[in-house]
Amino acid sequence: MEQHVASLLAIAVLAVLAPLASRAIGRLVRVPVVVFELALGILAGPSLLNLIQPGEVVSTLSEFGLALLFFVAGTEIQASALRGRTGQRAWMGWFVSVIAGVAVGWLLVPGEPAVIIGIALTSTALGTLLPILRDAGEMKTPFGKAVSALGTVGEFGPLIAISVFLGGRNPGVATLVLLLFAVIAGFAVWFAMRVPKGRLHEIVSATLHTSGQFAVRAMFLIIAVLVALSIVLQIDLLLGAFTAGVVWRLAMREAAESDQKAVESKVEGIAFGFFVPIFFIYTGVTFDLQALIDDPGLLAYVALALLAMLVVRGIPSTIVAEPGATLRERASLLLMGSTGLPIIVAVTSIGVSEKILTTAHAAILVGAGMLSVLIFPLVAMGLRGESPRQIGPFPQDDDVA
Repeated sequence: MEQHVASLLAIAVLAVLAPLASRAIGRLVRVPVVVFELALGILAGPSLLNLIQPGEVVSTLSEFGLALLFFVAGTEIQASALRGRTGQRAWMGWFVSVIAGVAVGWLLVPGEPAVIIGIALTSTALGTLLPILRDAGEMKTPFGKAVSALGTVGEFGPLIAISVFLGGRNPGVATLVLLLFAVIAGFAVWFAMRVPKGRLHEIVSATLHTSGQFAVRAMFLIIAVLVALSIVLQIDLLLGAFTAGVVWRLAMREAAESDQKAVESKVEGIAFGFFVPIFFIYTGVTFDLQALIDDPGLLAYVALALLAMLVVRGIPSTIVAEPGATLRERASLLLMGSTGLPIIVAVTSIGVSEKILTTAHAAILVGAGMLSVLIFPLVAMGLRGESPRQIGPFPQDDDVA
């Protein structure tokens, strides 16, 4: 128990230090706070200072953080970004990435590991990119909507692939189970869209600033139901969390704007103020740095994996840009589309637990994911400039409605 308490205390200290460090460095260069959370986790983990030990309590809180990260990603989904040309091309690019990713994986490690590597290389960290886009004021710009489409497909697609190919079932049976989940989730989405919600919104508004906090409690109920359904059906629980975010957004869409903003603030406070930092810090703690230290040659594979992310996921991502887009605009999309970490952590964890991947393989992929979060958004936003711009080559709202 004392070890768990000490680890939680250390994580709480690091969670406070991370945004302070990001703000201090931000005067010189914009670095996402998640980078500091990962770096501080590695520093405090067993590989270096050994201040935090992996344990069941912190691991469980970390899983909550990952689930909430995907829940928030689900709440940020813009349906317009997935319709029309942008959505179609985002899906086209992802399918190209899947084929290329599995091919690259097969060249390196033939067999089941190739599937895991392929799925990892096709991910885009929407949950990681959203705070960056939000802080930069890019959420409503055409560029932000294009990145949101890439990120939505780059998280939803791999989640489906994980559920089908890594769930321990025959792919045919897994597909049928996934279809069952889709039917149930589809009913939940329909219910959230069609059922009158006046009374619900009244209760939300009445308890926003009371101990009742109905909105937050209802949110956790939706997450719990859909995550529990995912677990019962033995599909990836992150798919349930992601779907819960979509359902919650639809349930709240007709509420008063002030109430929506208040609830959104509470959700972000719970997610990014507590659970999500635990996930990223704990990811750093459990990162197998020792494997890279023992075999420095593996660092070359980390660089190759980073390059593979650019080629496999980044290049196909550029097809969401219009033919008239500038090279800088396409490069920004390439880099943002190549940014991946949560899915990489999730899929490699499955691979290690199923003894398909070694911890060294996982360290290579997760290390590349960490570097992508550190480098790609930084360079991409640098190419974009300090202030968001309404760029013509990207589709406007009317083009994707």
